[in-house]
Amino acid sequence: MQRALQLAAKGSGFTAPNPMVGAVLVHDDKIIGEGWHHKYGGNHAEVDCLNNVSDSDKKLIPQSTLYVTLEPCAHYGQTPPCATRLVADKVKKVVIANTDPFEKVQGRGIEILKAGGVVVETGLLENECAWLNRRFFCFHQSNRPYIILKWAQTTDGFIAPADGSRFQITGPASRELVHKWRTEESAIMVGTNTARNDNPELTARFWQGNQPLRIVLDRNLTLPETSNLFNAKAPTWVINEIVDKYENGVRFVKVAFGNNLIDKILSELYKAKKLSLIVEGGTQLLNSFITAGWWDEARVFTGPQSLGSGIKSPGFLQNSNLISEMSIGNDQLSTFVNSNSQYRYQKGMPI
Repeated sequence: MQRALQLAAKGSGFTAPNPMVGAVLVHDDKIIGEGWHHKYGGNHAEVDCLNNVSDSDKKLIPQSTLYVTLEPCAHYGQTPPCATRLVADKVKKVVIANTDPFEKVQGRGIEILKAGGVVVETGLLENECAWLNRRFFCFHQSNRPYIILKWAQTTDGFIAPADGSRFQITGPASRELVHKWRTEESAIMVGTNTARNDNPELTARFWQGNQPLRIVLDRNLTLPETSNLFNAKAPTWVINEIVDKYENGVRFVKVAFGNNLIDKILSELYKAKKLSLIVEGGTQLLNSFITAGWWDEARVFTGPQSLGSGIKSPGFLQNSNLISEMSIGNDQLSTFVNSNSQYRYQKGMPI
């Protein structure tokens, strides 16, 4: 199952809105097939694994055990049901880490396997596999995207000069890591001031992979059309109170601003099947998520320089557990999880 978990992680950034899944087929303690879900719309891990069994070993499948990180699917989607394929190939036993929370599965895959004479076991490395797919589980169990807060601060706790002007806090290694993160998440969001002052692209320019949906809050549509967020390098949503339309590759989402604004945005993202969201700032936007308790994970860079004065970094992360501290070049990266989130990190799990 550890090997299946390693294989599943290879699909990071490419499988959403599907989960990351890995599968390993074993006969007499020897691996005869491996597979993972490479990308959305492609073969699922179980099928990929069975297809990778050599012709000489195919006769061994009925005496083999499949280890898979998530319950085999039971429905027709982009591909046929994996549970049916496993029964058809007469796999002897299937060991599953997690049952699938998706409403079209939820144990039905296990039922198909058992009805077809397959021996089924569940729960092996359950926590580790659930953590890998925390975005998928959050989406289907909490009906919202998994929320990651991210910011960079100076040693004295500021994120920008007092005038809001752009100030580079972190080094190139940290910036490259941030771009890698962007390829792994479904959406990324900033506020109006950040969009105006920094004019960010919010694309993954320094890492190869998918581009996240860019979201900007612009209540009264004051951002200029020349903003980098309106280029054609990635899809963009503009959350506003004036108009609901789609124009030049940009979707303008009309939402009433107020106390429930975050809830409304998360609802829109859920309807759009976005499994995860990175909130990149600024301080006001980040604090609105923190105050409301709408966060699962926080990644905080601290650069080596100080400002002395300026815009303070977000406030104290209530109910937070520090799970990792590491050096990224000359920067320090601290990662926290929300202790109130049901998507829990355990020591030793890869972040």
